[in-house]
Amino acid sequence: MLSLSRLRLLSPSKRLQTLNARFLTNVNPIDEDTGKHELWRDSVSQHDNEPMVRRRDGTYEPIEKLRGFINYQRNPEPYRDPLERVTDWGELNPTEEDMDLRHNEVERKVQAARCMDCGTPFCSTHSGCPVNNKIPEWNNLVYEGMMSEAIENLHSTNNFPEFTGRVCPAPCEGACVAGLVDNPVTIKNLEYSIVDKAWEDGYIVPRIPRTRTGMSVAIVGSGPAGLAAADELNQMGHKVTVFEREDRIGGLLMYGIPNMKLSKDTVDRRVNLLREEGIEFVTNADIGKNIDVNELRSNFDSLCLCVGATKPRGLDEVPGADLKGVHFAMEFLTKNQKRLLMTREGNLESNWEKEEFITAAGKDVIVIGGGDTGTDCIGTSMRHRCKSVTNFELMPQPPEQRAPDNPWPQWPRVYGVDYGHAEVKAVFGSDPREYGVMTKEFLGDSDGKLRALVTQEVEITKNGPRPVEGTEREWKADLAILSMGFVPTPASCIADAIKAIPLIPYLSQRTSTNMAENDLATAMVMNMTASIIILTSLDSADEPVMAMVRIAPHSKHTNPSPRNAKARCSEAGANAPTPRDGEPAEGS
Repeated sequence: MLSLSRLRLLSPSKRLQTLNARFLTNVNPIDEDTGKHELWRDSVSQHDNEPMVRRRDGTYEPIEKLRGFINYQRNPEPYRDPLERVTDWGELNPTEEDMDLRHNEVERKVQAARCMDCGTPFCSTHSGCPVNNKIPEWNNLVYEGMMSEAIENLHSTNNFPEFTGRVCPAPCEGACVAGLVDNPVTIKNLEYSIVDKAWEDGYIVPRIPRTRTGMSVAIVGSGPAGLAAADELNQMGHKVTVFEREDRIGGLLMYGIPNMKLSKDTVDRRVNLLREEGIEFVTNADIGKNIDVNELRSNFDSLCLCVGATKPRGLDEVPGADLKGVHFAMEFLTKNQKRLLMTREGNLESNWEKEEFITAAGKDVIVIGGGDTGTDCIGTSMRHRCKSVTNFELMPQPPEQRAPDNPWPQWPRVYGVDYGHAEVKAVFGSDPREYGVMTKEFLGDSDGKLRALVTQEVEITKNGPRPVEGTEREWKADLAILSMGFVPTPASCIADAIKAIPLIPYLSQRTSTNMAENDLATAMVMNMTASIIILTSLDSADEPVMAMVRIAPHSKHTNPSPRNAKARCSEAGANAPTPRDGEPAEGS
């Protein structure tokens, strides 16, 4: 074995490999029957009220944190069995009925003990967490069993951990320092275990602001960005009203993310809490269409637009893209979720527009585009009882391990199997993904319905993907779902109505400096710097746009009445000066 002095002479990567071989043995401490670290109790041990846990060296010792990342193995809480969950719309995560799958208090403590308390926690930086969660701090609180303090710490940076703990892709784990020599800490599991325990034990209760500023804010859009903005502004004492064009509050959370990934009861629970805290919600309010934006300008001191990116990226240049059976992902997912909610509430027969519903039942389905949304479309198609499902991805298959141009702590662009892929493999016997292909043509029948797709293989060049001639292939398809992200287009009907001046970059005091990874970060508004603020949260693949329209900045200490709002807007006009790039807005 190399001495420490010889070890220092090795390259950093070789040094890590050597340390890994020295400290991490091949003993598997996980019990195959329970799926958790093996336990042992000694009736005469002083640690009898907490069992000893098997370590990677094969010994049984009390749980300790100093060398936890060496002694214990990463053990994420598993999803429900694919063949079981594909038959229902319940959450992927184990429920109270799946106690054998859920981690108990001991296993949570073991996993929290693996947090290294490293000098620079990259998991909390811009490369790991867009909202800068204090991950090492609440990991340690979980280890100490201080769950009420853990949820308080988590809420200090994250408005809705029950959402991010379920749907966030967890870039924090990709940036975890333990991942350099071993597998990263199960941060995502620990996050939602904290918030689930907090709801269960009654730690999350309405926080009624002690004082009110007398200022009113209208927020357009009730997705994650709109709800986060509403929460922040309400806690600052402003009177907040949220307008939503759909029939339910939640936006993407309600209709864009399928039920098996995020239960709508979880969304409603948080919305009801916000309502108890004094936030007012108005549904079926399509600003610029059935509600004049001038009504908002006249009755509110400020207007915050959190409308997201609503224009999907399509394949208009591909012949046959207008055939019946070619749909966008959000159209498919939204109509499915509306049907599920109507079915649950017993009013499906009276409200369901059957001819508008998009079903994958008995069909050959092709999902174009990977990512989380593509996986959601795969999972939804499986629950519709599709005949087959294939997923096209433009890029080549990722490597099993990080490539040289994808170093830590960047998001690891490696091959992985998400829940939808696992379900297809469990049912049909193979992974649904086809890499390195692009759609050349949609083929239809005499009735204008989709019957097949023609693809070409692609090669990646310096100038981007290039189709390879002579590699055409026809794929049978009754339903094609386009899941290729969104284009950064603001809600023009609203922007035109308020005569928006050119957009300027704006970062709040609380957001991450890198907002490209999570649109929740784009909504943390920390001060009232203008009468109208525009926030647009975009698809994670695009650069989010955060913009501010300065109509009439006013002092934080003033209390203007809604009656004068319209006059102030008219006085300032659309030609109000804007700060230069990098210069803070007046009043910030």
